[in-house]
Amino acid sequence: MRQIAFREALREAMQEEMRRDERVFLMGEEVAEYNGAYKVSQGMLDEFGEKRVIDTPIAELGFAAIAVGAAQNGLRPIVEFMTWNFAVLPLDQILNTASKMLAMSGGQVGCPIVFRGPGGSAGQLGAQHSTAFEALYANIPGLKVVSVSNPYDAKGLLKSAIRDDDPVMFMECELLYGEKGDVPEEEYLLPIGKAFVKRPGKDVTIVSFNKMMKVALGAAEELAKEGIEAEVIDLATIRPLDWVTILESVKKTNRLVIVEEQWPFASVSSEITYRIQKEGFDYLDAPIRRITSADAPMHYAPNLVALYLPDVPRTVKLVKEVMYMKK
Repeated sequence: MRQIAFREALREAMQEEMRRDERVFLMGEEVAEYNGAYKVSQGMLDEFGEKRVIDTPIAELGFAAIAVGAAQNGLRPIVEFMTWNFAVLPLDQILNTASKMLAMSGGQVGCPIVFRGPGGSAGQLGAQHSTAFEALYANIPGLKVVSVSNPYDAKGLLKSAIRDDDPVMFMECELLYGEKGDVPEEEYLLPIGKAFVKRPGKDVTIVSFNKMMKVALGAAEELAKEGIEAEVIDLATIRPLDWVTILESVKKTNRLVIVEEQWPFASVSSEITYRIQKEGFDYLDAPIRRITSADAPMHYAPNLVALYLPDVPRTVKLVKEVMYMKK
């Protein structure tokens, strides 16, 4: 199987879907002439032309509203946000229009649209460009939330998102765009709403998503050196969440640790913790534990960035604590 970069996998997904369906188009800041701020859309203007790869002003509320209207009138837009931090501006269109239109119209008017782009920390970008938004959008009924960690999943899930009849928030990561992974040349789709076991194990379940999967898998590698076999699950979809895969793993390992980049209060890990203790309490041999970002805005100094984010050593330490706890 060939290896391609994360950005190439995303580009292939969009190109294949735009060739398959003339209703699909891409719009956003610098997606056309500049080939994308992160070169995800490189070459797409040349292939599809300016009517289907559309540069926009720095006006997220405005172009998100245009795309929502287009989706409600039979097209299938892909909207690229240069960062999900900028998507706070069009939140009104996402929350009050895209997510609610199907219900408000009695099922008559849908909104098949994909909002995509990078989120979370990407080095020294400061507090206003470093927020992870999965939990915020997952709190909104009517939206589907996908958060990807590798090129294979990114391509397969983006293709599914473009074909989906509901609005999909597709979360990427700036730090992952250059990373390579195995992606087949033949077409494939991955199901939205399905978590993936990335490493089997029998002693403890580690759940994560997006770039924190690198922390989870790195911790599993270190734990294996000490004879602790962690099963690592990549959520991939945050809403709808695949509770079955998590619960089946906990039934086997009897322990659960969650690694995420969100702030701790009202986070994805909060919801997982509630649901698993409710439905799987009898299988747990230790309390569910989690490691999140610090409960504060991201700082700029590199030493504070390192303290802010979950990392492998702290995850390993937490898993060891869980291994030797009693309920």
